Amino acid sequence: MDEDLKESLKKTIKNTEFKATETLLRWRYKKKGKKIFDNQNFEQQSRVITDQAHQIIIRRGKNIWNEVKKIYEKGNKKKEQ
Repeated sequence: MDEDLKESLKKTIKNTEFKATETLLRWRYKKKGKKIFDNQNFEQQSRVITDQAHQIIIRRGKNIWNEVKKIYEKGNKKKEQ
């Protein structure tokens, strides 16, 4: 895949994630009856939440992958015996 296309897709996906987070955050504020503060501050909070979600996914993804590898290795050891 062309690097420019790859970067363009990454930006599009990241922007979509951000907009989805912003929409959910606005919905939650309205549901709780809270006043939505200024737009710039709200956008910053949405970006922070999106970045935190990425970090959680990265950490958990690695843990899950390590567990899958352990199970696979245990299965191979049983077959060898």
